Amino acid sequence: MRKMAIALGGALVLAGCRTTPTAPPPPPAPAVDPSNPLFAPGYMTQAASGDQFEIQSGQLAHQRTQNAAVHSFANMLVSDHTRVTQTMMSAAQSAGLTPPPPTLLPHHQAMLDQLRAAGSGPSFDMAFQQAQVQAHTEALTLHQNYATSGDNPALRTVASQAVPVIQTHLQHAQMLNVAPPPAPPPIRRSGERG
Repeated sequence: MRKMAIALGGALVLAGCRTTPTAPPPPPAPAVDPSNPLFAPGYMTQAASGDQFEIQSGQLAHQRTQNAAVHSFANMLVSDHTRVTQTMMSAAQSAGLTPPPPTLLPHHQAMLDQLRAAGSGPSFDMAFQQAQVQAHTEALTLHQNYATSGDNPALRTVASQAVPVIQTHLQHAQMLNVAPPPAPPPIRRSGERG
């Protein structure tokens, strides 16, 4: 009986020492890919770069064109993309995110460099129109995708508000009335009548 009491007491002591099973730790959160445009850092970086391209290319257009339609469109670009950038920065800060610096990604820098190399007048106007169609097509996809599937609610709202602005710009760019550069005059040879 004494042995049984000791065994029972020992079992109770061991039972008290035994730890209760705990649930396994939750899996770690997936790493955020900073270049993925569906995560806030990637979206903000790409959107900010696109806005900077539009602002800087609009400013360049003021220096390089004589076309009133291009001037008017450039004014719209600078004004609207400055406002979109400010809205995105405010939303990011209110969501506790650090907005990216206003810099151009390499492909936007290359597009701006091509515009600078296009000269001025009609040759610039044609290059400007092509660059705007390309940039706004890219921006529209970025903002539509983030508005639908982005990870941050405040930035999804910004993206959805940017979509109609970008759609309007794309339509303007596609319909922009620019003339091709004039053909050089034909070369006359001596003795020819013209």
